[in-house]
Amino acid sequence: MSQREKFIDLVLERRYPVIELCNAFGISEKTGYKWIGRFEREGRPGLADRSHAPHVAPRQLPRSVKKAVISLRELHPSWGPRKLRAALARKEPDMPWPAASTIGELLRREGMVLSRRRRGSIGKRLDTQLTVASTPNHVWSTDFKGEFRLASGPYCYPLTVLDAKSRYLLGCTALFSTASLPVQLVFTRLFQKYGVPEVIRSDNGVPFASPNALGQLSTLSVWWIRLGIRPERILPGCPQQNGQHERMHKTLKAEATRPASATLREQQRRFDRFIREYNTDRPHEALGQELPATSYSPSPRSFPARLPRLEYPANVEVRLVSKGMAAWRGKTVWLTKSLDGQEVGFERTDTDIWNINFGPLLLGTYHDPSNTFLPEVLWKTHPPAGND
Repeated sequence: MSQREKFIDLVLERRYPVIELCNAFGISEKTGYKWIGRFEREGRPGLADRSHAPHVAPRQLPRSVKKAVISLRELHPSWGPRKLRAALARKEPDMPWPAASTIGELLRREGMVLSRRRRGSIGKRLDTQLTVASTPNHVWSTDFKGEFRLASGPYCYPLTVLDAKSRYLLGCTALFSTASLPVQLVFTRLFQKYGVPEVIRSDNGVPFASPNALGQLSTLSVWWIRLGIRPERILPGCPQQNGQHERMHKTLKAEATRPASATLREQQRRFDRFIREYNTDRPHEALGQELPATSYSPSPRSFPARLPRLEYPANVEVRLVSKGMAAWRGKTVWLTKSLDGQEVGFERTDTDIWNINFGPLLLGTYHDPSNTFLPEVLWKTHPPAGND
């Protein structure tokens, strides 16, 4: 400001040509005449700095676009910029919606984004040889989202089931406990509605697994095997191996559990709304922002009216398990109570050595003379490849 005033004072003295003064002050002749013009119009206040912001922002979002983005975000607080843009574009495809980064900046300006603390790397993903889903119903994943207390006092245990390929949320059921029978009833309804998958992936908790049983077999996993389903478990302490399911749980927690409903029935109604929205309204990034409902179709493997009997070759001797034991030529072989009421097959491999199988599952080897059973739970066949 002082330099401009000094420049004008020397111009007013008329002792030097304007071009020489401009050279002396290190400015162009155009700039010099600009300051002279401002002084003549406004006096010395005209020499003060002015804002360089444009009068009209060429990339400013239209008010209607801002309103649409903010309204959708308020309706779905957990949706990020990419999902918001995909949903808006699906609803109004002819509208020139801004980029996801621009939508993200708008949300930050409006105070609709919470800052997050940086988290350390979880390290390289372990190679657990889990089945890679190639088609819908090739792999289902299941888990209990962490229990929470209802407003009326009891706890709610949400049982969730997700199709790994299409990300279609098959079920989210509010239960009072993790008991096996209610879970089996839930899966019965799902199998009747959507058919039977090839693989069901879970963690190692009850009722999906029984920690102290042979092969951690539970009554639920035994039932799955009878239906021709291969139970598959992630490694203990490695929930990232079921990452897509855990990510769905994060969205479920944010949108359908806070605050908790008063009763289990009311909470179930919220879960039902969440299922419809998750499958038919919420774009999914892993699907190229498409909807899970557009990628899913029911399984061609229908749920049988009666539980099919396990088939064993003619050379296999079949025994019924009772109280966890199988009778064998005047002796008893302890297996696991999870197999009560099931038929196992004794298959000779050597003179005195027999493999004990439960359908496609090898339970271990039995040495007849010493009445010794050595557990070795392995699948006798390769994982199903999925139906193309």
